[in-house]
Amino acid sequence: MEIALVLGVIAIIFIVRTFKIVPQQNAWVVERLGKYDRTLTPGLKFIIPFIDRVAYKHSLKEIPLDVPSQVCITRDNTQLQVDGILYFQVTDAMRASYGSSNYLVAISQLAQTSLRSVIGKLELDKTFEERDIINAQVVAAIDEAALNWGVKVLRYEIKDLTPPAAILHAMQAQITAEREKRALIAASEGRRQEQINIATGEREAFIARSEGEKQAAINNAQGEAASITAVADATAMAIERIAAAIRQPGGEQAVQLKVAEKAVEAYSRVAADATTTLVVPSNMAEVSTLIASAMTMVQSHKSA
Repeated sequence: MEIALVLGVIAIIFIVRTFKIVPQQNAWVVERLGKYDRTLTPGLKFIIPFIDRVAYKHSLKEIPLDVPSQVCITRDNTQLQVDGILYFQVTDAMRASYGSSNYLVAISQLAQTSLRSVIGKLELDKTFEERDIINAQVVAAIDEAALNWGVKVLRYEIKDLTPPAAILHAMQAQITAEREKRALIAASEGRRQEQINIATGEREAFIARSEGEKQAAINNAQGEAASITAVADATAMAIERIAAAIRQPGGEQAVQLKVAEKAVEAYSRVAADATTTLVVPSNMAEVSTLIASAMTMVQSHKSA
């Protein structure tokens, strides 16, 4: 009974050490008698107990690795506190097992030295503007060395760039001065545009007033011309009617009567004025002579 129990335990141990289930996205390195033999891929695998052993297990997933913060000096001798994060993936399990005693530490240290080298070639302002270039150069430097470690560096991202407090204060002062400069320029541009708008408005108003005055003068001239024409037409029509009336039978006698009435009316107005000295003709026949002279003028105009 005890022998059967021992054999059962040995069988279980044998089965456990023989059958290996490798998870997805994993690679296991098998050594045979202390020497690399093969790499197990995901699935159910078999090894020889007590001869083969799983020496290393690697995940093939993308792995994030925090790079410790460090002080870097820029080209213009400014210190920067820089930290970042590195993303890599194991692509060759055998190299990752035997290429380096600890590829995580090797990658981290190489990332730090590469970052110091890249930042040392740039000025302070460029380090803030060209993060993508810095990341790409760090990845290129690490990836070349990491090939011997069976690791593929996918990307590197700078998490924070922190200059000294004095530099931060100077940068803040520079930003403030730049903003004040932009504000002054914007204000002067506003005043300039305001003056331009006012001048343009005054010019347009002056043009509008002059156009209105011009049109008003034209309208007045046209109105006066129309008035003069209307008066002339009315006067001509009246003269024509008078002339026509004179040509009618008894017209001349009516004209003589009208002239005589006007003469008598004129004498009466002169006589009514106390300040006027009235000289009466000694011969009243002269009045009839005056009337006769007026009639002669009327007849001459009539014959013309």
